[in-house]
Amino acid sequence: MSAVAVAGAERAAQPQQPWDEPDLLRDQFRQLLRYRALIICGILIGLAGGAWLGLTANESYVATSEVSLRTPTTDPFAGTAAMDRVAMGSERRTAVSDIVAERAGQTLGTAESLGRLKRGLAVTNPPNTQVLRFAYTANDPEVAAQRANAFVTAYLANRQADADETIAQNVASLEGQREPLLERRDQLQTEVDTLVEGTAAYDLAVADLSQVVGQIAELNSDISALRALDTTGGRVITEATPPTSPAGPGLPLLLGLGYVVGIGLGLLAAWVRLVFDPTVRTAGDVTRALRAPVLGVLPRAGRVPDQLLAEGRLAEEYRSIAFRLAYDETFAQRRRLLVVAPRGGIETPLAAAVNITAAFAEMGMNALLVEADLRTPTLIEQLRHADGVRPGWARTPGRAEGGGWPAGMRVPIDAGESGIFDLVPGRRVRNVPRALTSPAATELLGHADARGSVVVVLAPPVLSYADAIALIDRVDGVLVVCDPGEVRREDLARVRELVVGAGGLLLGAVLHSWGNGSEHTRGQTETPRDAPAAAPAPRAAPGGPTGARRSPAPDRGEGNSETMGLRVLNPAELEDGSNDPRP
Repeated sequence: MSAVAVAGAERAAQPQQPWDEPDLLRDQFRQLLRYRALIICGILIGLAGGAWLGLTANESYVATSEVSLRTPTTDPFAGTAAMDRVAMGSERRTAVSDIVAERAGQTLGTAESLGRLKRGLAVTNPPNTQVLRFAYTANDPEVAAQRANAFVTAYLANRQADADETIAQNVASLEGQREPLLERRDQLQTEVDTLVEGTAAYDLAVADLSQVVGQIAELNSDISALRALDTTGGRVITEATPPTSPAGPGLPLLLGLGYVVGIGLGLLAAWVRLVFDPTVRTAGDVTRALRAPVLGVLPRAGRVPDQLLAEGRLAEEYRSIAFRLAYDETFAQRRRLLVVAPRGGIETPLAAAVNITAAFAEMGMNALLVEADLRTPTLIEQLRHADGVRPGWARTPGRAEGGGWPAGMRVPIDAGESGIFDLVPGRRVRNVPRALTSPAATELLGHADARGSVVVVLAPPVLSYADAIALIDRVDGVLVVCDPGEVRREDLARVRELVVGAGGLLLGAVLHSWGNGSEHTRGQTETPRDAPAAAPAPRAAPGGPTGARRSPAPDRGEGNSETMGLRVLNPAELEDGSNDPRP
């Protein structure tokens, strides 16, 4: 393994710089926003649910009445002067009991069952108060107010009846205690009347009579005090009136709640989709999977399917990628670049290889593009499709069929304002591995060893064929071209394992969003192989590049710039060297 490969493997094995937590959160949030359809569906579901609840739910009215309970002045059971507080918990349970409901039903004159009558009643006790709040819910505001007041009246009547019953029982008990004393008093009074005043018997009878009379007076006082108690259970401080508006959230509030809930559902669905999504979605995912930087992201709006050379923003992005590669220390040592895709078609990596090679030529390098796709070579059709003229070597059967790849196949290509680079197109061969590892292929890739030279190799997808792996020990530097919406994380991880295991170095990745690169993905119709070639284009005016045809660029709002189509130059036109821009 070469020293460059060892250095590349060591750099790939180094631990990657961990992302900061805010960066990870921002990246995850941006990934969630990619599933806008799920979020919008969640919002629509929430709004639909809120509208359904607001339109189909029966309107309910709540009437409220409040009662302040009285505190007894004395305890009739203990006979003390201590003040007693009302047990509000017990009173609240009593207010919703069947006894109160039965009294309320008698007041209302309804035949409904007690359970159904109590269904709309709610009794609460505000903190630190001796107030009970009766709230009754019904579909009719008049019914709600009527039943709330009926329950208040029934509760107060029940409380007063309980107090009256308690007082009556205590009075009866005291009267029972007083009855023998009255009889004893009558007996002593009769005895005193028969005795002689001044005798000891008379004095003893008078003393007993005075004691009995005192006890009777005390009992009479207690009975009078009990009968004098006010047994009113409390007083109504707020009377229930028919409510003017239904209770509960209205339609606007339900729609707002549905919107908030819908956002939550949409984000949850997007998060679940993100967790189980095997594809990469962002440049950060690609960087973490390949452990290599993203050298460029190709703009979506700059792609024209029927021309290889880019223009506008797309061309500038390719130039930026080429400059980053040219000034990379590892790439500068070997100046060999292998352009591949993980899976799918080879159309987009082909366009990337062509434009990066043109950018190298624009820098003044002696650039060579090698199409190492010997199974389904398409660059010939791409040239014919872009320029309308089949190359001269492609129209020569003897030369096309004789010899192996890549002997005698180097062709100069006019890249317009970028200059000229050489092309070694692919050719179907019987034994692809032998052709890729042949001495002729090794000698061809050795072109990069010359001063000011660079070799760009286009190979089939890494995970589809082993052709790219066979070239890694000769090329070293690998550039992965992929669509983050199409490639899987495990595919990128597998590409890295294969490249590093073969002694290569992942220089970086180029991202695009054009699908897998096939014609059907872009909605284009593939040109048949047997289609007749278009008529040759007229020569350019004197002073322009020899043998090149300019085609007006489509209007993209970026000026009136023109782009040169790929054109195979006639070697005879370059014999004098006057039109060759290369040094």
